[in-house]
Order: sequence, then structure tokens, then C-alpha cells
Amino acid sequence: MIDLHSHSIFSDGSSSPEELIALAEQGGLTALALTDHDTTDGLVRFMAAGRNTSVQTVAGIELSAEFGEVTFHILGYLFDSAHEELQTALKWVREGRTERNVRILEKLNRLGYNLTHDDVRKHAGDELVGRPHFAAALIEKGHFKHKDKIFQQLLGKGKAAYAERRRLTPEACVEIIRKAGGVPVIAHPGQMKLTSRNLRRLVKKLKEHGLGGIEVWHPIHHPHQVVSYLSICEDFDLVATGGSDFHGSLTPDLTLGRGFGDLDIPASALENLRNRI
Repeated sequence: MIDLHSHSIFSDGSSSPEELIALAEQGGLTALALTDHDTTDGLVRFMAAGRNTSVQTVAGIELSAEFGEVTFHILGYLFDSAHEELQTALKWVREGRTERNVRILEKLNRLGYNLTHDDVRKHAGDELVGRPHFAAALIEKGHFKHKDKIFQQLLGKGKAAYAERRRLTPEACVEIIRKAGGVPVIAHPGQMKLTSRNLRRLVKKLKEHGLGGIEVWHPIHHPHQVVSYLSICEDFDLVATGGSDFHGSLTPDLTLGRGFGDLDIPASALENLRNRI
């Protein structure tokens, strides 16, 4: 059993890289990828924690991209995390995230939710500050009881305290992962809510820039979607990958490697990624 999609405290997960490896061992996983959002900062600890264990560690990342009105993600695997152009792009994205957080804080205070940067920062630990940390601060201050309501009313896209942040284009995401020696993969296409025709158009366009795969197996994907995505992979000569998109306590019903219980990612997915390099 393998899992090619997980998050640590270095983005928006609740587990340290070391805890992810321990969970993978306990769950009988033979391979695990760390794919934190827009950062490689957790990879050194992750790779070190995997040494002398039964778990193969896979260097990964999840980049945010914009496709018209749709925001989606590109996973990258088996790249050089020290690649200069990659790190320059990640720095640009992180700086934009910081600017976005300032705007969110200003909006929340204008709306009467009295928060300081420190109120939010303490919920992030080693992570980059993101919207889940604003939600945690609002709950701690007694303004809300549940995270879902906060996103529905304030922090969701288009809501009163939402602010956009910098994102790379899909083409840039694909190209920069390729330049760093890795394989770029479209993450959880089911979240994009594109028609099959429009998804195929996107895949065709990104294949021209070096797209290497599609995340076929994911907890939100229904069986008919898996069949559809496998067909696209076959038609465009792409690697079919999969992962649980594990975030730890933030998704308590979801298990590393098994998703909601029925996720089964073939070990050949990792082998095929390596062959694509």
C-alpha cells in the first residue's frame, strides 16, 4: 500500500514529518510522498525520518495554479528540492501569501472580529499561516464553534473576509517541476468540477508543457471518475497516481493510505513515476 499525497505542519497538516512516517509504518504503507502546499521546507526532515524504516520516502510538493475562474493544484514528484528556479518561484508565492494574510486580518477587524497577527500565528506553529489558522483563532476567541461556518460566512472564496493570493499559471507549475527534474501531475481533478471535454482540453494543453500524470485515485473521486481519469491517462500517455490527501486532525475521518477506508493505490503508480523521470 502506498500514498502519494500527504501534508505536514509545514503547510496545512497537523502532523510533523516524523509523525507521518510513524503513521505510515503503523498503517503498513510501503511508500509515502510529502506534498506540502507551495513549500519544500519539510522534506529534509521527512526524508531523514524515513531512513532505516520500511517506508520509501518520496519528495513531493503541491503547487496552486489558476485556470480562468478555476483554482486547482499541480503535484510534483521526485524533483530536486534545492533547484534555484523552483525555490525562487516558491519564495514569490510565499510572499504573496503573507500579503494576503494582512488583507484578511484587516477585513476581519473591519467586520468586528478583533484579531492580531499573534492570535493567528500561534495556531500555525512551523507552518505558513493560512486560512485554517484564522479559523482556529476565531474559534479560540469565541466568535464561532465550527470551522465550516467560518468558511461559509467569512473565509470561503468570495466571502466577506476572503482575499486572493498569488498563484502561478498551470503552465508555469508544470514547467518549473520539469526543470527541477520532477514529474508534474494534476491533483484531484474531481475538485475542479470541469466537464470531461474541458478537462481533456486542459490535459492536452499541459501535456505540451510537460505534464506527466493525473491523480486518479483520491478519496473524493467516485468509481466512474476513476474510470474516466484512467481513460484520459491512457489516451495522453500519462501516469495514473493517487493519494489520500492526508491532513491529520484537520480531516479526522480520513486515514493515511486508505482515505475513507476504500482507497487502494497500486504500487505500480510510484514505479511508473520513477520510469517517467
